[in-house]
Amino acid sequence: MSEEINHPRRHFLGTAAVTIAQLGWLGCAKASSGEAKAAALPATKPGTHTSFGPLKQIDAGLLNVGYAEVGPSDGRAVILLHGWPYDIHSFVDVAPLLAAQGYRVIVPHLRGHGTTRFLSSATSRNAQQSVVALDVIALMDALGIQRAILAGYDWGARTANIVAALWPERCKAMVSVNGYAINDLEQNKQPLSPRLEHGWWYQYYFATERGRAGYEANRRDLANFVWRNNSPKWNFDDATFARTAASFDNSDHVSIVIHHYRWRLSIAPGEPRYDDLEKRLAAGPVISVPTITLDGDSNGRVPATDGSADARKFVGKRTHRIIEGAGHDLPQETPQAFAQAVVDVDRY
Repeated sequence: MSEEINHPRRHFLGTAAVTIAQLGWLGCAKASSGEAKAAALPATKPGTHTSFGPLKQIDAGLLNVGYAEVGPSDGRAVILLHGWPYDIHSFVDVAPLLAAQGYRVIVPHLRGHGTTRFLSSATSRNAQQSVVALDVIALMDALGIQRAILAGYDWGARTANIVAALWPERCKAMVSVNGYAINDLEQNKQPLSPRLEHGWWYQYYFATERGRAGYEANRRDLANFVWRNNSPKWNFDDATFARTAASFDNSDHVSIVIHHYRWRLSIAPGEPRYDDLEKRLAAGPVISVPTITLDGDSNGRVPATDGSADARKFVGKRTHRIIEGAGHDLPQETPQAFAQAVVDVDRY
């Protein structure tokens, strides 16, 4: 099923306007007759909130994880996962919307970001995809969360996909920006169209020692440039960027980012102890948990699609939505639409 969300304007099908509260919703495919839909969340202007307040820290697996927690401690758990070059502030407006609906919202800094630290200096600064997913499982264990809704974009979407595919008993439902995001290293070796290759320029830059040195020296300028290219319609201000950029001061940040992108290009190895997990992921496992996938129609890196190309990867109930005006950092740019997807998928 595919839907288009025109946010915040109304969208017309022929001459009929369909409006639900202050969200403009249009189904490009009719909802199934038995589908329950949550009431529209209240309108939220991006940037309404600027802080989570004091963060919490907890030892989880290989890390001491820094995370924000919002909402009742006995609420249904939602874990929100950020990407690069971003941090937990992508969800600073999403989390209060979900907390108001009774959810216990956990927003962790991924390894190499913010206040998350490695417990041992001897641990490899590894960022292959399976390891980041294991970090989330370890965090859930440490927090006593058996099952959660996982929602994310970029690195966070991939991480949510992996948990949903390999440990579906831990994932009640999922919201994933840009669809099926699990990496296939062999497929990654195949060239893309020039337009798409251009969007991944930093990946090739990071493959060089010049790129590593450049990111070490200019991480804020590079990240700001990526933000503007990823989200050409998002007029974020300096304070918004600065809140996130502080997370790049993490002493392991550059090592984690460089390893992640070099690993994706098969020019940096993963750790042998994760080989079995990576073999399972290379096979392209299907996702059976209820899912809503989102595309921003103004994403400068990943063009929006109708979701059909990866439909076979979702064997459970899945809906695809296109969010008008949203770029790559979809939850920060259109928090209401992202939070609505979380609430809706919980009802699938």
